[in-house]
Amino acid sequence: MDIVITFVNGFDPEWQKSYETHTKTPIIEKRFRDWGTLKFLMRGIETNLPFVRKVHLVVSQESQIPKWINRKKVNIVLHRDIVPHAFLPTFNSNTIELHLHRIKGLDEEFLYFNDDMFPVTLGKAEDFFRDGKAVIKFTKHWFAFNMFKKICRNSHNLACKALGKKETTPFIRPQHICSPMLRSSCKEIYDKVKNDIFRSISRTRTGENYTQYLFLDYMFLNDRIINEKIEKKHFSLAITPVEKIVRFITRPTRKMVCINDVHLSEKRYKKLHSAIINAFETRFPNKSIYEL
Repeated sequence: MDIVITFVNGFDPEWQKSYETHTKTPIIEKRFRDWGTLKFLMRGIETNLPFVRKVHLVVSQESQIPKWINRKKVNIVLHRDIVPHAFLPTFNSNTIELHLHRIKGLDEEFLYFNDDMFPVTLGKAEDFFRDGKAVIKFTKHWFAFNMFKKICRNSHNLACKALGKKETTPFIRPQHICSPMLRSSCKEIYDKVKNDIFRSISRTRTGENYTQYLFLDYMFLNDRIINEKIEKKHFSLAITPVEKIVRFITRPTRKMVCINDVHLSEKRYKKLHSAIINAFETRFPNKSIYEL
């Protein structure tokens, strides 16, 4: 299987200029801030997911590629390689995620990672795919009070439409973790509802968008999902004491961890950043093949 990672360095001045020019809105720090942890995701992949065939890193432009990346081992994918030109530049993760299956040479089975998710102990291929199906837990949700939940509901409803099923309440939503996807299923639903997808696309996130959960919902409704949890721990930087995060990184008790960014003061960001980087350096001290 392959791994696809989407990455944004919000500190890149070229990217900042493009964002400000095309959106006319302030940059949302928590969505675009680079914590400097991508290399530890790569180290975790090499150490704990040894069955991975290839890693694809999706970025908007050349200036976004970290200088330490070994391009002989990491396939760099620019937005223009997969997203139709009419929708570029984009600063909407939903738009990018809906086109990941178009990566040239992508394996049928692939895991999609945001750069705030890390494999911290040894995993098995069967944790993510089994008997030609993806493994991930789904839950039911009755209400959509915020933008993210509305987008999840949109995605569920469009997956139902693609299969000729009625929209249902509650709607379903997959576990917040790396997404195990079947490329053929992604292409199948994309081709069925391309016009709906195109009408929903916006340069920045809105409540009318669809998310990559569209593909997982479609797979679930089409019996291509094994409904089991991927083992993980979730931390929000808003409420979790940094000492607890550090303790888990250095002595993990589950296979995966997600460390979710939030709005932070500059002082707290610096404190958390330093502690988290030091913890990952302790956990993964050696360079991976993905680094120069």
